[in-house]
Amino acid sequence: METMTVERVVHAPIDDVFAWLTTTTHYTASPLVLRCRLTRHGEAAPYGVGAVRSHLWLIGWFRERITRHEPPYATEYVVEHSVPPARHELGRMTFTETDGGTLVRWTTRAEVPLPLLGAALTRFLARPVITHTFGTILDAAEKALAG
Repeated sequence: METMTVERVVHAPIDDVFAWLTTTTHYTASPLVLRCRLTRHGEAAPYGVGAVRSHLWLIGWFRERITRHEPPYATEYVVEHSVPPARHELGRMTFTETDGGTLVRWTTRAEVPLPLLGAALTRFLARPVITHTFGTILDAAEKALAG
């Protein structure tokens, strides 16, 4: 498993940043994200625990389930199914108030499940593509929320 983390300060209040980044239909503001849908509402909030969301990114299709929802500080998810196939242990976003904005830390733990080649593909192909995609989503949040 490879752990991938992207951090960025979004220059907006923590409540606004949490709301924007947990409403994944906003991700289509990134040029690398084609479609995002909420396919099942969560227990206490649309994107709360139990919510299921479907994402089509240039790198693949993902069905995710929200496993933790603690506004405005944290959300976690697991990828239940993906094309191409991947093993996924954790997806987490944490939000911390800072001077002038909100520090977002987005971490995922995943791997390409191929014998012999999986670790190398994860490290040298999947890791840079996933972290770049996360970065473009955080850039879109900054553009939408700052100023």
